Amino acid sequence: MMVSAENDPRRAGTIWMLDLHEPARQIVPLVAADFRRVSPDLLPALVSMMQPGNALQILKRFENERRCYAAWVGDTLISYGWVSFREESIGELNLRLKLLPGEAYIWDCETLPAWRQRHLYSALLTYILGELRSEGFCRVWIGADLENKISQRGIERAGFHHVADLSVERVLAMRQVWVQGLPGVREDIVAEARRAFLGDRDKVWLKASSTA
Repeated sequence: MMVSAENDPRRAGTIWMLDLHEPARQIVPLVAADFRRVSPDLLPALVSMMQPGNALQILKRFENERRCYAAWVGDTLISYGWVSFREESIGELNLRLKLLPGEAYIWDCETLPAWRQRHLYSALLTYILGELRSEGFCRVWIGADLENKISQRGIERAGFHHVADLSVERVLAMRQVWVQGLPGVREDIVAEARRAFLGDRDKVWLKASSTA
């Protein structure tokens, strides 16, 4: 998930991409875990871990064609991640990521604190990528908070490439948001990131938070 940018950092988040035609990676977590897509009979465990008071909001995600994949140790759900295939909001930046057919976006991933630092996140990501690859998807996007180095390491371990940063600058009562490519990344890839996150625009203007 991207940072809220409430204090308008120059760089609000990192953008990662993986072409599913690349060779698949296999990540073995440091604890034996079972990975699978969340089905209706597993919803109570997911709701309990995520937001016990917001079950209807979680159910609405499924109704809007989103998927959830998760990891279990025994009967305990310890990690999850969501996948969208059309549009998705990005953190609290009021951006709407828009995907082309064949693309997917992984977001809202979480691992219980007691189970972190065991490569479960990257193993879950590679499981999701394998499922999407088997269905013929061609590209997957994911984002991370600029300061969340642990999450970024997990994303990189799963095979993603850091292709751009999402940058924000406050101008009076507005925020200016743009996608900034990284040195060595081809411009056509940066353009694809800009298309997905900004709708082909070089920059977008958003109303600033009243608390900023």
